[in-house]
Amino acid sequence: MGVLDNDLISGLLLSVLTFVLAMSVLVVYLILRLRRREADLAQFESPPETDPVPRVFAIHRHIAFKRPDCWLAIKNRNIQAVQAALALHDVKPCSWADGLAGGGDQKLFISPPVSGWILVMGSALPNPCDDEDASFRFIQQLSRKLGHIQLFSVSGVFDQHAWVRAEMGRISRAYAWSGRTLWNQGEMTGAEKDLGLKCYHYTQTPDSTPSGQQEAGGNSDKVHLLAARWSLDPDEIDDQFIEQSRGIVGEPARYF
Repeated sequence: MGVLDNDLISGLLLSVLTFVLAMSVLVVYLILRLRRREADLAQFESPPETDPVPRVFAIHRHIAFKRPDCWLAIKNRNIQAVQAALALHDVKPCSWADGLAGGGDQKLFISPPVSGWILVMGSALPNPCDDEDASFRFIQQLSRKLGHIQLFSVSGVFDQHAWVRAEMGRISRAYAWSGRTLWNQGEMTGAEKDLGLKCYHYTQTPDSTPSGQQEAGGNSDKVHLLAARWSLDPDEIDDQFIEQSRGIVGEPARYF
């Protein structure tokens, strides 16, 4: 009996050892096959850091809507109310990039509400640096309909800049510069003073020295900072919100 028991135990141990060895070989085989498959897939897939699509999209997006030359900030959350006040027609929903890619088309893009403000951008906006009278009438009429309205304009190429603030049809502050002061209305606000903006009277001109000319043109770099203090800087809007949200684009029924 002792001999039989020893033989039985030896057989069982040998079976267990054989099973363990077989499973080890199987596991090694599966691991090697999985690694080979991953290597094969890697040959056909671009690594994330070299994928040009996200970078191209980001560049295109920044070109499309970053640094607008002229824009409105309206303290309102109702896109339909802004659309009606601007008398837009042929209106359709669109992304930020598509809405601002109209080039020379006389269209306006109305953004979705951002922190209680709605932005309006596009070539159909009257620019105080081009026609301060038309801008005055436009802002005054729009403010009567919508309340608190702000307009900003900046062009470093042509050394032009402007900012206007109105509420309930009354323009409380406005300044526009294009080689000379075109519009200077109301007292300078605390934000303008804090930012060191230089605002000349109608009959006042900067010194002809390089430092004087640089002082006059230095406002252009601070328009977006003033927008952030007064209301909302378009450059500071969250990228993810811009990519996922949609506004509307349309053509004004009349031009101011």
